[in-house]
Amino acid sequence: MTAILNLAVALLAGLLMTRIFSRWHLPDVTAFLVTGVLIGPFVLGRLGIPGLGFASYDQVEALSMISDVAMGFIAFSIGNEFRLSQLKKTGKQAMVIGVLQALAALAFVDIALVIFHFLRPDVLSVPAAITLGAIATATAPATTLMVVRQYKAKGELTDLLLPIVALDDAVGLVAFAVSFGIARAMDSAQLSIASILLSPLIEIVGSLLLGALAGFVLTKLETMFRSNSNRLSLSIAFIFLMVGLSAVDFTVAGVECGFSPLLVCMMLGTVFCNICPLSDDLMSRADKWSTPMLAVFFVVSGANLRLSVFSQGVLVLIGVVYIIARSAGKYCGARWSAKAVGCDHTVQKYLGIMLLPQEGVALGMCVSAQALGADGELIRNIILFSVLIYELVGPLATKESLKAAGAITEKPKEVLERRERKLAEAEPKELLERRKERAGKK
Repeated sequence: MTAILNLAVALLAGLLMTRIFSRWHLPDVTAFLVTGVLIGPFVLGRLGIPGLGFASYDQVEALSMISDVAMGFIAFSIGNEFRLSQLKKTGKQAMVIGVLQALAALAFVDIALVIFHFLRPDVLSVPAAITLGAIATATAPATTLMVVRQYKAKGELTDLLLPIVALDDAVGLVAFAVSFGIARAMDSAQLSIASILLSPLIEIVGSLLLGALAGFVLTKLETMFRSNSNRLSLSIAFIFLMVGLSAVDFTVAGVECGFSPLLVCMMLGTVFCNICPLSDDLMSRADKWSTPMLAVFFVVSGANLRLSVFSQGVLVLIGVVYIIARSAGKYCGARWSAKAVGCDHTVQKYLGIMLLPQEGVALGMCVSAQALGADGELIRNIILFSVLIYELVGPLATKESLKAAGAITEKPKEVLERRERKLAEAEPKELLERRKERAGKK
């Protein structure tokens, strides 16, 4: 019952906070994250009053299933950006930019943190530095997608942005597997080519094959139903199924492997939207159905942030170096590669800023990094610090970049005036008369 109560509190508190943040023209994502921090174990949750917040991180973890499913819906939606008709226009550009900006972030962070290692070898090791460089490649698709949805952003910038964010997961998996394999080899003085190359290859190929097969089966099953409601239920069931199957681990040639839920669900959406004639309507309905789940996802993410990382001075210093190096890598990598493939100047200028948010995938990589022992704990705390900064600043930066690029259009004046008239008509007669009196006095 506690989990259900916390779920209700998280959703209600997050929605109410968006009304406050809307006065300052801030994105809903920021409101949800701040709500999570406020009702989390470090603030209201510390009071231990049931229904007021999360009293412990165990209660936050109890809602982790919601987060996993929400990420599945996000990946499924991003799969819609890989329609063949659209890829013919932007596919090559998205592929080049997606790979190069991720590698640029990796290189910038690796160089910066290895230099830091030579200055303070007692604080940061080389294995930890190169592992952090690999984690720097990851971007938060949930943050980007929700801001784009909220403001109904459209244009060349968004056409490139979502496929690039999706490609980040695949590039990040390979980069992390290779860098982490090297880090473990340096840590244990043993180099395993199988663990470095075989594990990421199996994970990526296996995830894409599983998602493609599921997309084909889903399309065939959709023809058995005539009701759109039943078809929607079937699509949602498949997303749940893919998230569940992605949690299964297996061993190949002595190497532990698994599936990436983001890649599986993304491929599910990609195949489904390309071969199912009803995919447009069904994916649109699935997006609306998942909206409250995404709100809970961001509130839980905010509650899961550890504010205690600010108490460690050296950790904050490394975190600042990591944030600056990663931000420079993402921005410069996106700008240079966008220029190389002939993108518009607006895309070159603003795309990199919108690739800064970092969350779920990076934290998932931190779980694997725990195998480095003390270095793993250091990596986790640094990423938690950077996630806290990126997730609070990133949504607003994404919104302002979209606005500056012209991807967000302001509502026409007549639409706003019509809305004001409707609100006025809905007001009680006495309040309406008082408003008229005050207007007359002025």
